[in-house]
Amino acid sequence: MLRVPSSSSPSHASYLYHKSRSVSRGSFVRSASKVSRTSRQQSPTVMSASSQPSFGLIGLAVMGQNFALNVAEHGFDISVYNRSGDKTDDCVRRAQKEGLGDRLKGYHELSDFVNSLAKPRTVMLLVKAGAPVDATIEQLSGLLEPGDTIVDGGNEWYMNTERRAKEVAEKGFKYMGMGVSGGESGARKGPSLMPGGPAESYAHVKPIVEACAAQVDDGPCVTHVGPGGSGNFVKMVHNGIEYGDMQLIAEAYDVLKNVGGLTNEELQETFTKWNKEELDSYLVEITSKIFARQDDQEGMTGGLVDKILDKTGMKGTGKWTVQQAAEYSVALPTVAAALDTRFISGLKDERVAMSETFEPLGLGAPKPKEGIDKAQLIDDVKQALYCSKICSYAQGMNLIRAKSEDMGWGITLGECARIWKGGCIIRAVFLDRIKQAYDRDANLQSLLVDPEFAKELADKNAAWRRVVALCATEGVPATAMFASLAYFDANRRARLPANLVQAQRDYFGSHSYERTDREGWFHTVWSDENSADSITTSVYKA
Repeated sequence: MLRVPSSSSPSHASYLYHKSRSVSRGSFVRSASKVSRTSRQQSPTVMSASSQPSFGLIGLAVMGQNFALNVAEHGFDISVYNRSGDKTDDCVRRAQKEGLGDRLKGYHELSDFVNSLAKPRTVMLLVKAGAPVDATIEQLSGLLEPGDTIVDGGNEWYMNTERRAKEVAEKGFKYMGMGVSGGESGARKGPSLMPGGPAESYAHVKPIVEACAAQVDDGPCVTHVGPGGSGNFVKMVHNGIEYGDMQLIAEAYDVLKNVGGLTNEELQETFTKWNKEELDSYLVEITSKIFARQDDQEGMTGGLVDKILDKTGMKGTGKWTVQQAAEYSVALPTVAAALDTRFISGLKDERVAMSETFEPLGLGAPKPKEGIDKAQLIDDVKQALYCSKICSYAQGMNLIRAKSEDMGWGITLGECARIWKGGCIIRAVFLDRIKQAYDRDANLQSLLVDPEFAKELADKNAAWRRVVALCATEGVPATAMFASLAYFDANRRARLPANLVQAQRDYFGSHSYERTDREGWFHTVWSDENSADSITTSVYKA
């Protein structure tokens, strides 16, 4: 029999239970040797579901709880476990409250959790990336059996996934890394899922992930991305693009507010309108809602956004994306600019001190311009934001392609765009256009040269330049917009001033250069300080 503590009963990590007796609706099962001495509310209980689940989830913070409830809501039995028993209790209570108690069973002992699963088992992890994942895998290793699969749903470095896949394969297990995007709401209502790993493991979880993923016009927002760490890599690039999107939107806000003089009410109206047009997206939608939110602290008035400290946090995926781009020599200037701007935002004290240095010298913060045509500015900024987004996504897709080719992953770029159409943070109507571009040409060199996007860039080019020029003259640090326009201009130039840079490299380092009029590598002795001999040019056959 199972002893369930009352509100005055002791509570801690251990309880007195006899193993696995069914009780009414929704269950968790615990095994332990002694009772702790902290009071707690009565714990919920669960009866066994009609069939033994083969899918379990470890890690019941908000994302884990929400995804577990999502699984149960779609008719799948699921076992859940958390290192801290209180979160297991919370999850079971939520399941009971939502009428899902018969589908979800909670456990306070890892061995009971594993034994509750039908073979071959699939155990999904939603725990903090890094060492906690390794520790959890180590604990599971003595309990799982050959043929079982571990699915890591965290924001994990893809090389960790590659390493773990090899390590668990030696024990007969399979390992998948699955990117999960959509935040708390997405996990509950339908996220975008990016699983990578063995095809046979994906086939086993496919019914669950397809049911639980966000649903759009052309199917569930999930696909088997590819083998190994491909799913984690695609999620990493997704997050890098997210950095760029957020920074571009912030820059649009900056110029509209601090040069155009728009109020929060006008900004809310502007972004709401944009969200019904080609910029329709999750981030534009929530931005409009942010401008509408008033400060609800006692005695405070005005918009909440104006009271938020201007320091942006980060968890590292944007940095990983930029590092990978550098490793593969893929230009990623929009995301890099967004990352750099987050670094600068963190230097609040230094920025305040510098503003005090330059304001007396006539270089203060931007101020609204007298007589500015707000309607024209709003339209120009909309077009500049759209063009910059095209460049940001083009950069991200180029990085995925470069990595996929190097690793032999076989990633389909159009599918990446498709599964981002719903559930995730960067979901947007715009992504359907990207999917169509890759449907037209799977080997597309860049989104910039897709005929439809190329025409839009040309049509919106003048407005884009007006906004960038205005930001430059008014002192608005639109780093991501600047970077996007420069990326566009550099890529459409048949000849860049790189010839001078290469000449400089040859001058001081004898690195040699190629010529436009003949084959081979050449070196010039540019001055007497380089060489004492009289030879001015030498040729190296390529």
